[in-house]
Amino acid sequence: MKVTEIRNLSAEELEVKLAELKEELFNLRFQHAINQLENPHKIADVKKDIARVKTILNEKNA
Repeated sequence: MKVTEIRNLSAEELEVKLAELKEELFNLRFQHAINQLENPHKIADVKKDIARVKTILNEKNA
């Protein structure tokens, strides 16, 4: 997800997106634990997306 896409979302939409990303990260970690994850780099990508969303949320709340 690109930063420009994230910046266009409202604070409520960012909260929803953050919850979705956290759920996706949980599922990816679970798949990784049972050796069904094809692309382990996806975990890092989702973590970076979570950080981007949190950063922009903090900017909007400040």
